Amino acid sequence: MQRIDDKRALERLEADVRALREALLSAETARSAEIAAAHPSHRRSAANLIHYLELRRHDVRKLQTRLGDLGLSSLGRSEPHVLATVEAVLSVLARLTDHPLLEPAAGVALGEGNKLLAGNADRLLGTAPAKRTTRIMVTMSSEAACDPRLVEEMIARGMDIARVNCAHDDVHEWKKMISIIRSTSETAGRRCLVAMDLAGPKLRTGPLQRGPRTARVAPDRDKVGRVVAPALIWLTATSQKAAVDAGRNVTELPVEDAAWIERRRPGDRLELRDSRGAKRTWEIIEISPGGCLASTEQTTYVTTGIKLTCDGDVDEDAVAIGDLPQLEQAHRVVTGDLVVLTRSLEPTAPTPAGTAHSIGCTLAAVFGRARPGDRVWLDDGEIGGVIDRVTADEIELTVTEARPGGVNSKEGKGINLPDTDLQLDALTAKDHNDLDFVARHADLINMSFVRRPADVEELQAELHRLDAGDVGIVMKIENVAAFENLPELLLTAMRHEKVGVMIARGDLAVEVGFERLAEVQEEIMWACEAAHVPVIWATQVLDTLARTGQPSRAEVTDAAMSERAECVMLNKGPHITEAIIALNSILTRMQHHQHKKRSLLRRLRAWDHDPGPSADRIP
Repeated sequence: MQRIDDKRALERLEADVRALREALLSAETARSAEIAAAHPSHRRSAANLIHYLELRRHDVRKLQTRLGDLGLSSLGRSEPHVLATVEAVLSVLARLTDHPLLEPAAGVALGEGNKLLAGNADRLLGTAPAKRTTRIMVTMSSEAACDPRLVEEMIARGMDIARVNCAHDDVHEWKKMISIIRSTSETAGRRCLVAMDLAGPKLRTGPLQRGPRTARVAPDRDKVGRVVAPALIWLTATSQKAAVDAGRNVTELPVEDAAWIERRRPGDRLELRDSRGAKRTWEIIEISPGGCLASTEQTTYVTTGIKLTCDGDVDEDAVAIGDLPQLEQAHRVVTGDLVVLTRSLEPTAPTPAGTAHSIGCTLAAVFGRARPGDRVWLDDGEIGGVIDRVTADEIELTVTEARPGGVNSKEGKGINLPDTDLQLDALTAKDHNDLDFVARHADLINMSFVRRPADVEELQAELHRLDAGDVGIVMKIENVAAFENLPELLLTAMRHEKVGVMIARGDLAVEVGFERLAEVQEEIMWACEAAHVPVIWATQVLDTLARTGQPSRAEVTDAAMSERAECVMLNKGPHITEAIIALNSILTRMQHHQHKKRSLLRRLRAWDHDPGPSADRIP
């Protein structure tokens, strides 16, 4: 009796899996036009994506448990070959129930999906290095335009793709950067691709009034106020930078008399009264072309026009401090404050906590689309609020989230409206102008602010017009709309031969909520794996290391997880070469332990104290 019941359970399980297979095939038929529109190299991948989307329309958790109890595939790693996985399970069940085997449908075979993804990654991102499968993309700084040695070191340390952001610099600087990248890559004998980010619509906070022209010169002190490193002051009558280590505490001050600089010698003592009237003494410690380096252990507040004298010089020999830049100011925003976003971009006055804050908004279209009740995030997610009132020229909101003690909100910071349908085109007039250059110089284009399939179609049409069909397209998924429309975005992008997805985790986290980022990130990667579309893991990877030279424990773990993507992006920073070295090492090690969702069971030597004679016999 037990055997009869077991067979009936197997037959019910087989019927459920067979019904799932029929649902996948019906979905493929229903969306055959979208599959046919894909580039020939992507059509089978497009069908696999449709199968995956249909699979995820069903709650198969109970079915997975039943399959797992029999030691069969639970469909949990089926993304690269969905239909083939289901048919493999059916084949086993048919043998167990003595039923005839099904004729397999024409789909992506087991193991083939991984090869398709690897091939697509090679075409878009270049061939992976010999010792790791995940490429490294690095954002280029403005300094890279005039420093071939920096670019040479970045390539030598492991940079596979150089990212040039069209939101910064200009065509002249981009051309210099790319020329250095190409020539250095050729000399090194190691190919480095060029990716260029289109700027997209800018949704930023407007300008603030500037503060006084002053500079604070201060030594480094320990916890009890003792000086551990003096402050350094570079005095110059030219724009030439100080020839000192970038990591040292140096303040650059202009002086109005080049002849005064030329008379200085090491050991000269400079005297001044700072802006508070405090008497201060600095000592010249180094003379270099274009200026001299002074040192002090006294905190000094310097303003434009303050006089410096040397060793008791008379007033006629004194020199004045030249024009200093005005200090950047900020609103101090706390929970409960009122913020008014204005259409006007006239500089507004900074205001303290507990008052109303007037902040310009760079995108006029917002004022016609925002509605009361919509959420707003300011300062790249540091400040959250809800809209109370909207007029033609103002959006008034109440701050509901800010860290304890408040946030300094500066100009030029990001604004996110995750609930507002802005109806903006991803390509701006600037992007169209930039494309003439980008299409001729880039290997791949990172498309910002993608929200709907029409955005991708517009870029594809532009590349066709510019006869640049060989340039890759990478869609930056950085807002709620892009995430919700991801399947349609992928199917549209797959009409192009070289296509990829960048998970822009900074803006995406602000839009979907930090608590949902990990979940959303996984769902994006699963869909892209089903489509055999390579993924770039971006934003704040080893960011602390790149900026300060010392990584945090959390970001090292994050970098290790990034190995599941086909490419990882680093942002710029003074310690970028150290970050490249670290990421290269992490990725190389992790690829032996993890591939996508699958743990790789390599031999672990950490606990292998007495391996025995058969330790290496299992293939």
